[in-house]
Amino acid sequence: MEKIARQSLLTTLSSYLGVVIGYFNVLWLLPYVLDPGQIGLYRTIQDMALLLVPVAQLGLGNGITRFFPLASESRDSFLTFSLAVSFLGFAIVSLVFWLFKQSIIGAFATNAPEVIGFLWVVVFILLFSVLNSILDAVCRSFVKVAVPSFFREVVNRLLASILVGVYFFGWIDFEQMIGGMSLVYLISLVGITVYVKRLGLFQLDWNFGRIPQPIKTDFLKYSLITLLGTTGSMLIMKIDSLMVSSMIGLDANAIYTIAFSIAIVIELPKRAISQVAMPLVADHFANNDLPAIQKLYKEIAIHQFLICLLLFLGIWSNIDSLYHFVPNKDIYEAGKWVVLWIGLSKLVDILFSINSEIIVFSKYYIFNITATFIMSIAVIGFNLLLIPQYGIEGAAFASFLAMLLYNVIKYLHIKIRMGFDPFSWDITKLLGLGFAVYFAQFYLFGELEKGIWDILVRSSFITVFYLAGVYGLKIAFQSQKQLIKKIKKLRS
Repeated sequence: MEKIARQSLLTTLSSYLGVVIGYFNVLWLLPYVLDPGQIGLYRTIQDMALLLVPVAQLGLGNGITRFFPLASESRDSFLTFSLAVSFLGFAIVSLVFWLFKQSIIGAFATNAPEVIGFLWVVVFILLFSVLNSILDAVCRSFVKVAVPSFFREVVNRLLASILVGVYFFGWIDFEQMIGGMSLVYLISLVGITVYVKRLGLFQLDWNFGRIPQPIKTDFLKYSLITLLGTTGSMLIMKIDSLMVSSMIGLDANAIYTIAFSIAIVIELPKRAISQVAMPLVADHFANNDLPAIQKLYKEIAIHQFLICLLLFLGIWSNIDSLYHFVPNKDIYEAGKWVVLWIGLSKLVDILFSINSEIIVFSKYYIFNITATFIMSIAVIGFNLLLIPQYGIEGAAFASFLAMLLYNVIKYLHIKIRMGFDPFSWDITKLLGLGFAVYFAQFYLFGELEKGIWDILVRSSFITVFYLAGVYGLKIAFQSQKQLIKKIKKLRS
């Protein structure tokens, strides 16, 4: 767990530095510089590209993590082979994207015709993101996740700030700014490439014959099957934004984008933990160490839920004050309830711990096909049903329902097939504590004037009350003992 904690801490620090920049971008810079339609277009182009990344990547990210220990003697050939296959996947997806171009145009022609002129940007972002994801998987295999996370979470957002700033000062026009989004992903790709090369993690080796044929065959088979699971997770994250643009319009997607960006902070610790946990889960399965997986399953569940529930309480309790600082807040605060439902959907995903990682690296990984098929039908169906009736709030609630269904299905499969269970009394204690903290702050500070003072007072109360409750209820007790022991050691 210490290995996870150290790398997760570095990754989480990058994530939250990225959050500061991202919050500045989404809650102030974009609403100040761009109108709602422009923000909607900005988000739609990115989401369209990122939705296609798992497909173009052909699931190789998880495949690299699983098979890297088996191919360690031919690692350079194996990783070069992965890059080559991913580029082939990009070529295939780009061809299909071009063949169905008219259908895509038709989907956006009525409510978001501006998207049509920037489909070429989608292709470039897709290419750079696919290659980036493969190098990210290479680093993950060596448990070197902090620097790739820094590029992904901090550098990308900082470059986006600069890009919008350059447009604001009139040095480029809006079309050039949208096109410049692809350069953001290219610069990040170059940075990670330099990092991987400097560490000597691998060099290009085009002699694919060095890779044992059984490993090569199983690697491709496994990657194509897990592709469906990866695509399913991305579908939940991105399809709502695209359907809001298509069915309502770019202005509505701008409101949805800002609300989604406020809520997404809740899951950042999970992302950091997952990046480090994946190679460990793969190793435990390779060694058939099932008790270690069960222990990891429970420990990660309680620790990440403890952190993320505090973030959820902080965000939702301060939601009115957060919108208070958004330029043109009268337009964007219509997304307030989107924050709640997206935040709850993230908490659901966090609550079920590393169930996706366990399925992906187990012998039951083919189950991803079933789970993803059910989830894909559900998320599209829920959106088609709820968006026409409830607008952006319907899209957010659809995401919540899809995420809940997806995780329950995976949990039941793991429980029945492998006997693993992430839940403990600590989870129940946290849920009770969360309700108590929320209603206490609401009762005490419900009438404060919205603004920075309100945020400081509420956040301080929530943090102190919550942490005191965690200590008093002895939640994650072993971790508490280790922390207290380290503090005493530092003092002595």
